[in-house]
Amino acid sequence: MLNRLEMLRIFCVAAEAISFKEAAIKLGISPQAVTRAVRELERLQGELLFHRNTRNVQITAYGEMLATRASQSVAQLDGLFVSADETSELELEGLITLTAPSVLGRQLLLPALTLIAKQHPQLRFDLRLSDRHADVVSEKIDIGVRMGYLRDSRFVARQVAKVRFHVVATPGLFAEHGDPKHIEDLNALPTTAMFDRDTGRPWPWLFAGGQQSNPPNARFICDDAEAELAAVLSGLAYGQIPGFLVEKLIAAGELIPVMEKLAPEPWGLFVYRPQRGPVPARIRLVFDALILALSDEEPHGTDSE
Repeated sequence: MLNRLEMLRIFCVAAEAISFKEAAIKLGISPQAVTRAVRELERLQGELLFHRNTRNVQITAYGEMLATRASQSVAQLDGLFVSADETSELELEGLITLTAPSVLGRQLLLPALTLIAKQHPQLRFDLRLSDRHADVVSEKIDIGVRMGYLRDSRFVARQVAKVRFHVVATPGLFAEHGDPKHIEDLNALPTTAMFDRDTGRPWPWLFAGGQQSNPPNARFICDDAEAELAAVLSGLAYGQIPGFLVEKLIAAGELIPVMEKLAPEPWGLFVYRPQRGPVPARIRLVFDALILALSDEEPHGTDSE
């Protein structure tokens, strides 16, 4: 029987791989050994870790959570058996290229990178901020952060948080125009709109149950979330804004949330990297550090390597 540490090592590799066969090749063991280790770990945890069918395996939400904890624990334990002389500083030096949407990068990723940079001054960072989805493989991006849905087998990804969306207005605008209760009520209100550069049309507002709306009276249209927030804060219009931009303002009373019962399902916040074989130590360090820095147990938006 495998000891529990070896079982966790196999599970961590399986969580990164697109199949148990690929995990077995990386580990130099048989696919059956991977399957046995995963089954035994599922028995010990009392939870399903992978959805399996005849064509592929897909990690479960519980499996993702366990993989994050297990990979960090295994790495820490391995560190106990590596002497200072064996840990090459050269392995933690060099350039790391990252990508993220503009506002998410400025508001969340850049503060996290600043902390990592202070702890590891030998690292250098190339940060690409763009609201267009980067082709991380062809552009040789090492790590990305994205909000929304990530279903690409080329990526090792972890959902680290959930981002809520709020329809908000200033107290003054709220007093003037009232409290909309239904999606149709927005048609009579001044609103903002975010321009989607990929489609050439405004992003729809999102609501519970998959409902969408494009309020017709957009008073302010832009293609930058921080500019949209500035317009809302100036009292120009109601806007639907990501939680990480407005929740402190709501708590301070500068903005009033409306239509909260119709709020859409939160979007996942993911840290991801391409599957490109062995991962350099500096990339794994930053990848794991970003998972830790961006993880949010209290949703303000919270929770694949």
